[in-house]
Amino acid sequence: MEERKVFLNTHTNLLELEEHMYPLVDVDSPNTFQNLFRYDQIPKIAFNDRIVPHHMPDEIWLTDTTFRDGQQSRAPYTTEQIVTIYDYLHKLGGPNGKIKQSEFFLYSKKDRDAVYKCLEKGYKFPEVTSWIRASKKDFELVKNIGLKETGILVSCSDYHIFYKLKMTRKEALEHYLSVVRECMETGIRPRCHLEDITRSDIYGFVIPFCVELMKLREEYQIPVKVRVCDTLGYGVNYPGAVIPRSIPGIIYGLMTHAGVPSELIEFHGHNDFYKAVNNSTTAWLYGSSGVNCSLFGIGERTGNTPLEAMVFEYAQLRGTLDGMDTTVITELVEYYEKELGYRAPSRTPFVGKNFNVTRAGIHADGMLKNEEIYNIFDTDKFLNRPALVSVSNTSGTAGIAYWINTYYKLPPKRQVDKSSVLVQEIKKWVDKEYEDGRITVLTDDELVAKINNVCGNLHIEL
Repeated sequence: MEERKVFLNTHTNLLELEEHMYPLVDVDSPNTFQNLFRYDQIPKIAFNDRIVPHHMPDEIWLTDTTFRDGQQSRAPYTTEQIVTIYDYLHKLGGPNGKIKQSEFFLYSKKDRDAVYKCLEKGYKFPEVTSWIRASKKDFELVKNIGLKETGILVSCSDYHIFYKLKMTRKEALEHYLSVVRECMETGIRPRCHLEDITRSDIYGFVIPFCVELMKLREEYQIPVKVRVCDTLGYGVNYPGAVIPRSIPGIIYGLMTHAGVPSELIEFHGHNDFYKAVNNSTTAWLYGSSGVNCSLFGIGERTGNTPLEAMVFEYAQLRGTLDGMDTTVITELVEYYEKELGYRAPSRTPFVGKNFNVTRAGIHADGMLKNEEIYNIFDTDKFLNRPALVSVSNTSGTAGIAYWINTYYKLPPKRQVDKSSVLVQEIKKWVDKEYEDGRITVLTDDELVAKINNVCGNLHIEL
């Protein structure tokens, strides 16, 4: 029996024993993990307490799918809108290119025109990449446009292999490898989208397939990227959870058993079970350099991992924004509202209208004394969104003055105080509202309408 090699892991500086190779496990009937995914039951999260180590890569980054997955759940963007949003992504990613890539469709003239115009910008980041069908004709299209990387769909669960493709695992593996080889023959870097990985046989199909991808990488000396697609949001980040639902387990398997390096692993999450952000962060922690996101989480069904969320996850993990300009997030919010008619739900973190608005009376009192008490960080500095306090019967003239100054972003010389005529008039109106039986806080729209009315009557200009 051949002895396994002992080698030094340069990331952990520990000696490790070479793992056994995992051959393809071809099966006559699909393994759809009915013990976990009975369709007439809520999916189960099972544990075997097999813990894998953290393995944060030396460098981590974001990639963007706003123009691909993000367009599958809304009206298509116009060419001009795509180019404008691409400009914003470039600015948001900063000089270090922390938003490394953005993927585009190529099938319509509108999308191709957008690709050409984005390429004309000459930005190094985000790199323009594509998503295509697995065909020679599409590979030539990518090559003719001048793109260096494209995504290819390689569905990996038996649900897809047996029921959608009508193939066996061996047939699917051979078909996928022939398609990837065809792509590499044109000199294009393939990005293999492992669709539905959280319902797949990780060691019976995914690992053997990725081992073969790494062989192609060596043969052609072209990087082969592996995108871990949690297509239905089944992934979990709990230590000791069983695969295929365990994101740590999947990332560990790809690195340790398939030999995929961190810089070629990218996680793509969906939010069906509210876990897209946590799973994306977990992918970083366990070895994936990339996480794939969409602006405001706009994507199929419940959406993708919100790009803006991962910007702040990055900062929390690394202790720095590495040059990312977070104020661009607010510029994008305003652009989407004005140009696209899209408004994020008001309580959405970082982008919702009320994400940093304090409504409870006792909380508002604390905010007026020191906003650090109830604001997550200096939202004015990082998002050009000063903390606001809602106006109610407990706000008083000081609270009303604070609301006016912050909502209208008045400079110090133009700010109102509690003795202002405007503030006094608004206070009278607020008191009357609650004397007449009101029990809810006043909305921004109500306050703006009343302030406009009072300013008009008193010939005051804010």
